[in-house]
Amino acid sequence: MKKRLVYGGISGLLALVLLSGCGTTSTNGSGEQPKGDGAFKVGVTQIVEHPSLDAAFEGFKKALEENDVEVEYDVQIAQGDQSNSQTIANNFTGDGVNLIFANSTPSALSSLNATKEIPIVFTSVTDPVGAGLVAAMDQPGENITGTTDTHPDAIPNTVKFMSEQMDGETVGVIYNSGEQNSVAQIDLVKKALKDTDLKLTEATVSNSSEVKQAAESLVGKADMIYIITDNTVVSALESVIQTANDNDIPLFVGELDSVQRGGFAAYGFDYADIGHEAGVMAAQILKGEKKPAEIPVQYPQKLKLVINEKAAEDMNIEIKEEWKETAEFVK
Repeated sequence: MKKRLVYGGISGLLALVLLSGCGTTSTNGSGEQPKGDGAFKVGVTQIVEHPSLDAAFEGFKKALEENDVEVEYDVQIAQGDQSNSQTIANNFTGDGVNLIFANSTPSALSSLNATKEIPIVFTSVTDPVGAGLVAAMDQPGENITGTTDTHPDAIPNTVKFMSEQMDGETVGVIYNSGEQNSVAQIDLVKKALKDTDLKLTEATVSNSSEVKQAAESLVGKADMIYIITDNTVVSALESVIQTANDNDIPLFVGELDSVQRGGFAAYGFDYADIGHEAGVMAAQILKGEKKPAEIPVQYPQKLKLVINEKAAEDMNIEIKEEWKETAEFVK
């Protein structure tokens, strides 16, 4: 079931109105202010709801507010269904929105498939080039640009920490093999593992209802579990956390929001930050200052190690003194 929400203007007040009733719009990315109530129409497409993606959207909205861009948002959630995602993008194109904010790789792919004219700004995308969204990070394309949620050092640093600081021989991963961004990350995990003595065991899922069983299948096989930024798995992360707690398995995650939810540790960044960076891009496009093709895709600017002390206790992990010199701790 798709959710349809409309947010009105920079005041951030929620208005439950359909955007199709608004005035004339510009869809060529020129920044021409629409007629009628004076607000730009931005279609927001998000593959699922979970804290990281939600934080990215909040950052996006904040950036537009800070740049004095008046916006009405049409927010639609695909509930993890790629066909829903495509329908959402097609509807945005038919509605003639001024810009599409695509929050996840599947959402961005659907949007680009739907239009080569309406500006698209994405975030929470792991491998923009590999996914075919952009030709190159510094030369994105005619109508699309955005921010990636992959810091080059995040996965290598996580694997190095597992190898040097944790006891165990096998790392278990759970991911949706149908998500291109997840496959790209697993390839990076495998590459990083080549420099260690650790082995990998995999469990794949196709929807969030399979995550609990996948996590339980790793019990007895994996000494540690690593959940990358897979939208399907992260949306059902609590079932993995419960399995890790019940069986004293250290749970590494790919997002700081997932640490807050009960993951043991992550090298990560705030999704609100990459959403904010994407919002700055959107403001430049809507104001007519730049075209998407003129704005390089950006990597996350900040990376830090965060450890959840309560999760460490729940998973029977002893906090080492040396970690306190490099990590930020939460409870």
